[in-house]
Amino acid sequence: MKVERIFSGKYSIIDVRTSEEFSQGQAPGSVNIPLGEIVERLNEIKTLPRPLILCCASGTRSERAEQWLKSQGVAEVYNGGSWLDVSHYVIQNK
Repeated sequence: MKVERIFSGKYSIIDVRTSEEFSQGQAPGSVNIPLGEIVERLNEIKTLPRPLILCCASGTRSERAEQWLKSQGVAEVYNGGSWLDVSHYVIQNK
C-alpha cells in the first residue's frame, strides 16, 4: 500500500527523530517518540490509532523503527520517509 493513501482516514504519525530535531519542525499532528525510546514506549505505541506512520529526517531511522515494531507484532505500521514528505501528505489531504 502506498503511504499517500493512508492519509485520507484516521492514523497516527510517530516522528522518531530526537526531541531536539523534532522541536525544529514536525509534521502536523505528529508525536515524538525518538528511535532510542521505541523499545521502552512500546505499550504506549500499541494504544495509538492505526495505521501508524513513522517518519524521521530521511526515512532511515523510521525504517528501522518500522522493522522492529513489526517484529513485535505491531500491525499497520508504515515508513513514511522524511517528516517533510509526511507533512506534505497531511497538508494535501486536509
